[in-house]
Amino acid sequence: MSVAKIMGRGMAAALLVTAAGTTLWAQAPAGKSAAVVNGEAIPMAEVEAILSERPTVVPLTADQQREMRKAALNMLIDDALMRQYLRKVMPAPTQAEINQEMSELIDVLKKQNKTLQQFLVEGKQTQEQLRADMISKLQWKAYLHKRLPDATVKAYFEQNRIFFDKVMVRASHILVKVPANATPQAKQAAMNRIQAIRQEIMAGKVDFAEAAKKYSDCPSKTKGGDIGLFPYKFAVVEPFARVAFSNKVGDVTDVVSTDFGLHIIKVTDRTRPEPANFETIKEGVRDVYAQDLDIYQQILAQQRKTSTVEIMMK
Repeated sequence: MSVAKIMGRGMAAALLVTAAGTTLWAQAPAGKSAAVVNGEAIPMAEVEAILSERPTVVPLTADQQREMRKAALNMLIDDALMRQYLRKVMPAPTQAEINQEMSELIDVLKKQNKTLQQFLVEGKQTQEQLRADMISKLQWKAYLHKRLPDATVKAYFEQNRIFFDKVMVRASHILVKVPANATPQAKQAAMNRIQAIRQEIMAGKVDFAEAAKKYSDCPSKTKGGDIGLFPYKFAVVEPFARVAFSNKVGDVTDVVSTDFGLHIIKVTDRTRPEPANFETIKEGVRDVYAQDLDIYQQILAQQRKTSTVEIMMK
């Protein structure tokens, strides 16, 4: 189990830079180091362990295998960079804190009818590696508490209560794409086009779903623009979500601008809230806030700029 898994991250991007802004790839036999991060070696065996957790159904080409190996190594490099950062900025957790973390894990495993040894075997890690993971997890938690105190987290909870109350909206949309480098004239032409489409819909000349099939630049056009249910955060871009959630079922919105282009949105359903208690989910709210702020990736981006990463694996 890696720091990335503990902190809920996906696999890192395939591009890495050293302090000098370059990455050198060279052959590293199994059993040797795949990379060295600020003097800390990453064994090739750890790369192979990650790959073994992600078996593929169909045979991969040599290029695909190489890209998967690079991606696995990049995740391990990110883990090493984060561990090193946390060791620099946060004190080590106490033995009592580590024991508590271990006790909580064992309780969870008991409910799954698993032993700690089974957990270690399935995760292909030693008890020492598990302990290191727990230390990093505890340091990350302490870091977030320091950066995002309870009062700040409570304010975020109140501002985004609709998300924490698990309200979902279903919507359909019509998209007119606008390239990022579009000229002012092209942008105005796109605006004129989507406003004309909206006028047709509002005048009852065309049904929204039919208009989506006819005019939309989004693949959802085949379903009349329907994109299904989505929460307030992390599913659609923020301007889209903000407008969709601020309208009632049946409403057709004004034109909404996002990085994808121009949209008209029709809200088709909305689920009932499940009121959340802040004190009960406080730590989860803190994690969501950190994700929203992209704190983890910001730290890694800064660490890459100031770190020395030597890569031996092709």
